[in-house]
Amino acid sequence: MFEEEPILTNRGQTLDQMSIDELHSRISVLRGQIEACEAELKRKEAQKSAADALFGEKS
Repeated sequence: MFEEEPILTNRGQTLDQMSIDELHSRISVLRGQIEACEAELKRKEAQKSAADALFGEKS
């Protein structure tokens, strides 16, 4: 479904050392990863709701 991208690691460069273009690029990658996490959360929440409806919610 989603193509997994590696988690960003410290490339030996701090944010203040990055250029404007590098910062924009990093933000774009991070937003994509956040969107993928949010989509996965929605999928798992829907799956849990379906299971709860079928088997009853556990306390």
